[in-house]
Amino acid sequence: MNELLIKKITEQVIAELKETHVAAEGQAKATSNQQQPVFASSVPNIPVGVSARHLHVCQEHLEILFGKGHKLTKLKDLPQPGEYAAKESVTLIGQRLRAIEGVKILGDLRPVTQVEVSRTDARYLGIKPEIRRSGDTAGSPGITIVGPAGSLQLTEGVIVANRHIHMNPNDAQRLGVSNNDEVDVRILSTKPTILGKVQIRVSNNANLYMHIDVDDANAVAFDDNTFVEILNMEESKCCWQG
Repeated sequence: MNELLIKKITEQVIAELKETHVAAEGQAKATSNQQQPVFASSVPNIPVGVSARHLHVCQEHLEILFGKGHKLTKLKDLPQPGEYAAKESVTLIGQRLRAIEGVKILGDLRPVTQVEVSRTDARYLGIKPEIRRSGDTAGSPGITIVGPAGSLQLTEGVIVANRHIHMNPNDAQRLGVSNNDEVDVRILSTKPTILGKVQIRVSNNANLYMHIDVDDANAVAFDDNTFVEILNMEESKCCWQG
């Protein structure tokens, strides 16, 4: 229990520390000759946020965890229209019988329950989820979820969410990309970094916004002044081919 408490406090401190800085750009180079997807023109200043561990639930599972007829209570709105962090939270228990408490539920309800964790979380819990697009849970690991009214054994549904950028059709046209394209991006932070295989998610009312998980956020020294730009084809070739 002391180990879990120390880990939780450490994660919270890392997530909350913010430092002001002057955004810097850098060009990373590697030696890969892999085939590249189609990339947009460089357009800077796409906002980016950290998607910490959370879950989406269906009504059936919500009632198991919180009681018959329970409805989610909105705590705060999230960047995408209609999405919000709920007041409700649960405990996750993995194969090693280790627990992560206080995992937030995000609304609104989904048809299928999905748990999103980082690789670091997964290692601690003793599970091996794959990097998946949201909703792609078939064949993924399961987990035990504990709420105040009951618990359930999820047979599948745990993923490490892929990097992705939300945008509406006008944004997509302006940036020269289409739904489900994969692009390379440059993170503009105090530790500029190139990230690959970033999925484009286009929906009618979406706000332009990129999501990365806590592991990526720590790797790029994320803070409130962090932004992202999509690399064009020539910049991507330079990054990966040297």
